[in-house]
Amino acid sequence: MAALCKFLLFLLPFIVSQAKQIQNQNHTISLSFPLTSLRFSPHVELQTLNPSLVSVSKHAPRRRPARASSTTSYNYKTTFKYSMALIVALPIGTPPQTQQMVLDTGSQLSWIQCHKKAPKKPPPTASFDPSLSSSFSVLPCNHPLCKPRIPDFTLPTSCDQNRLCHYSYFYADGTLAEGNLVREKFTFSRSQSTPPLILGCATDTSEDKGILGMNLGRFSFASQSKINKFSYCVPTRRTQPGVSPTGSFYIGENPNSRGFRYINLLAFPQSRSMPNMDPLAYTLPMQGIRIGSKKLAIPVHVFRPDAGGSGQTMIDSGSEFTYLVDEAYNKVREEVIRLVGPRLKKGYVYGEVADMCFDGNPTEIGRSIGDMTFEFEKGVEITADKHRILADVGGGVHCLGIGRSNMLGVASNIIGNFHQQNLWVEFDLAKRRVGFGKADCSRAV
Repeated sequence: MAALCKFLLFLLPFIVSQAKQIQNQNHTISLSFPLTSLRFSPHVELQTLNPSLVSVSKHAPRRRPARASSTTSYNYKTTFKYSMALIVALPIGTPPQTQQMVLDTGSQLSWIQCHKKAPKKPPPTASFDPSLSSSFSVLPCNHPLCKPRIPDFTLPTSCDQNRLCHYSYFYADGTLAEGNLVREKFTFSRSQSTPPLILGCATDTSEDKGILGMNLGRFSFASQSKINKFSYCVPTRRTQPGVSPTGSFYIGENPNSRGFRYINLLAFPQSRSMPNMDPLAYTLPMQGIRIGSKKLAIPVHVFRPDAGGSGQTMIDSGSEFTYLVDEAYNKVREEVIRLVGPRLKKGYVYGEVADMCFDGNPTEIGRSIGDMTFEFEKGVEITADKHRILADVGGGVHCLGIGRSNMLGVASNIIGNFHQQNLWVEFDLAKRRVGFGKADCSRAV
C-alpha cells in the first residue's frame, strides 16, 4: 500500500467532532493476528510517504469485536517486511473470506476491497466477494449515516444510481477510495464474531489492501466492536532479501501486558473550536526528545496543542516515519548536523519531507548519532536504538526516520511505526491510556 503508507492522511473534510468515551464492556475477545509490513518502492514520491490514512493527519514515507463470552486466542501470523505498513489478515463475512488490511490507529472508517467479479473461491489475498457472504448487507440512501455532517463521521456520502449509500475518501496524496457503505461481520471462529459493522466496500481504488480503522471515532472498528483494548508488536526491519519479520496483533487481553508502562491519553473537550486538532487521534503527553544523553532544548508546549490545535502529539500505526513540527524538527536537525554534519547527503530530501539522509555506512553513522528517545509523562520513554535510527530508503541512501510535518500540510507531531519497533503498544480504551513494553517483536507471542 505505497500510497496508503501514511502519516496522517487527510480526510476531506477535516474531522470536527469529539471522540466519544469508550465504555467498559462485560465481554471481551482476546485474539492474536499476524502482521505484515510492505516494502515500498525505492523511487519514493510523496505518495509513498503518507501518514495515517484517515483523519486529519498523516504522513509521507508514506500519513475500531465482537461480543463474545469466550476468550479464545487466535494466531494468524503474517509477514512484516519492514518498510512499513502493518498488514493484518482478518476473516470477514459468513463464511469468512480472509482480507488484508492496513492496521491504522489514525483512521476511523474501515474498508475492504470489493470487486463485482470475483472468483467463486477467492484466494486469501483476493478482494471480497459480497455474493458469497450471508451476513453482508448494503446501506440504503435513507440510512441516517448517508446524510451529511454526521458527528464523528466526516465521510462524504451521497446516493448512487441504485439508491445505495455511496462514499468517497480522499487522502493527502491524492488517493481516492470509493464505494458503498455496508454492514458485515468479522468471523473469527464459530463461537466468536462481531455484530455486523459499518464498513466501506471499495470498488474504485488504486490500493490493493483495505484499512482497519482503529482510532477513537465511533465508527472505527475498535468502537463499533466495543473492544476494551488492542495491542501490536512491530518487529525490526530486515534488509536481507527474502526475510519477512513477523509481528503480533491482539484484540482483547495481551498476555504480555503485566510489564507495560502506561500514560494517560490527553482529552480536549473544546476540540470542536480547534481547527488543527484531530479529536479522534490517540494524543500523548510528550515532554521532550533526547539524542544520546543530551536533552534537546525544545519547550514542552511544542508537543501540546495550542488554542488552534497545532502541536498535538499522536501515536499512529499507519504512519511509517515520525513527523515533527518545525520547532522540534529544527532542534533535532541541529544536533544531527553537529554530530554527523559532514556526512549529510546535501540537497537530498526524501519524499519531500525528510532531509536528514546519508550515503555512508548506516551502522557507523547511527553509532555517531546515538540513541534517540521520546520522553513522556510518568517517566515513560520510547527509545530507538542507535543501530536502527536510520531507515533504508533505497539506492544506498539511509535517512533518519523523521520528517517535517508542515511539508505534509499538518501542524502535528506524529509518532510513526518506525519508532515503535521492538515495542508492545497497547491501546487501553476502557481506561483511556496507552501502554508500552520492550520486546523482541520477531519472537513475541
